[in-house]
Amino acid sequence: MEYVKRLVVCLICLVAIATVICINLRAEEVVTNAKGAILIDPESGRVLYSKNAGAKLQMASTTKIMSAILTIESGDIDRSFTVDSEAIRVEGSSMGLMDGDTVSKRILCYGMLLPSGNDAANAAAVAVSGSVESFVDLMNKKAAELGLNSTHFVTPSGLDDNTDMHYSTAEDMAKLTAYALKNEVFREICSTKKISLDLGGRSVELYNTNKLLNTCEGAYGVKTGFTDKAGRCLISACERNGINLICVTLGDSTDWIDHQALFDYGFSMLERVELGGESYRVPTAGGPEHEAVLISDKIWFDLEKGESERIETSVIIPRFIYPPSEKGRTEGQIIYYLDGGVLGISELRLAKDIPE
Repeated sequence: MEYVKRLVVCLICLVAIATVICINLRAEEVVTNAKGAILIDPESGRVLYSKNAGAKLQMASTTKIMSAILTIESGDIDRSFTVDSEAIRVEGSSMGLMDGDTVSKRILCYGMLLPSGNDAANAAAVAVSGSVESFVDLMNKKAAELGLNSTHFVTPSGLDDNTDMHYSTAEDMAKLTAYALKNEVFREICSTKKISLDLGGRSVELYNTNKLLNTCEGAYGVKTGFTDKAGRCLISACERNGINLICVTLGDSTDWIDHQALFDYGFSMLERVELGGESYRVPTAGGPEHEAVLISDKIWFDLEKGESERIETSVIIPRFIYPPSEKGRTEGQIIYYLDGGVLGISELRLAKDIPE
């Protein structure tokens, strides 16, 4: 019996040691073949992995993220028009546009983000700005507005064979993607696996070049890219258990594998934490026998595992509530701190009306 007890203890110790080893290994940086890479939580801005993220590199057709979001933001995206015959004469990947095709800006965004059509990018540029050159100016202006200080565009499509001035960084492309994904139309299009589109008398079937949509749990975008100069480029987004992550790799020969590994690594580090929902009773100015109930809004944060234990709170409520006051009115706050910094603020609201 004593032998069995010792054996059980030894097994428990071995499991504990193995668990620690696994955790330590998981905490090590994932090795990628990318020239530049980054993994971020777009909600908090937390960087979970970085490799030469500030290096200026060619980004190939991931450029079309900027082209697509500008096209969507230009408005009137479902109005039909005939494609510019000169704009669609471009080399490289194509959505198959032909002279006389009738399209909309929405259709051209599908053409850019699914099969990575260079013809769609040029046609959209002309539709939005009147010319490719004017659209490129708009791209660079938008980059400056978004604080993409190490990014410069030369083409709407990402073709970079004849220039060294078309470049970005993994960090900048992650920022751009986080911005673009806030747009529901953009998110819907980039997550589409295949679609059939009517081009005014003929139809085309478009398929998304992003394999992660079929192979990676929770993946919902965003854009592939390749040129001889840039190599393989990939920007992807993934959601698991309410947590969203964005991954960028530039110049990465094993991008599909690396993105899967980076997502598995990132999600293993984070947990979704719900705060708020607390209630407080506050006397009203009508007398001590009258009370108002304040309930705090629920808010959510993506935190590294173990960080929630270090959260501290500061509750700000008035000494009295003065009637009349309506249900839902803000009457205080709960401030949440993590390691001394403000993590977030939850509003304290009246649970019901306070009459005269």
